[in-house]
Amino acid sequence: MTKKMRIEQPKIPTSLNPVNFQDAFYEEEPYLTDGLIANTTIENETIEKLGLSRVIFKNVTFVNCSFNRIDLTDVIFENCDLSNASFIEGIIHRVVFKECKLIGFDLSEANLKNVAFENCIANMSDFVEATLKQVKFEQCSLQSANFYDSKLSVVKFEQCDINDINFTETLLKE
Repeated sequence: MTKKMRIEQPKIPTSLNPVNFQDAFYEEEPYLTDGLIANTTIENETIEKLGLSRVIFKNVTFVNCSFNRIDLTDVIFENCDLSNASFIEGIIHRVVFKECKLIGFDLSEANLKNVAFENCIANMSDFVEATLKQVKFEQCSLQSANFYDSKLSVVKFEQCDINDINFTETLLKE
């Protein structure tokens, strides 16, 4: 029996005002909500427990960024470069990565639910010991990606390049 794939889409207002990523730092705990961040580069940022809700990133390049234990809810990354970024132990819910470069992206020990990866290059990305529930990879390159000891529940790989992918200790069944 095949489980039906139903991914909840991000719940984002139809119009968002531009915001500056550094606005997240003005709170006691780093948090940013209801904004559009576009056409910029975010460099050398290391933030633990960053919270982002109802945010769209368009054409954003992340250079040398570590956002371990990030909490993303209702977020879209479109045409972004998150290569070598770290979201270790992140909580990622109702998030879309569309046409993103995710080479070496580290989602180890992250919890992903209702997440879509669409037309992304995620070669050598890490999902080590991650939990993925209702996650779809569509037209993605995942060459040499590492899903070691991950927990997959209703995860689909549609028209993806999964050459040399590592699923050691990961249960693969529908």
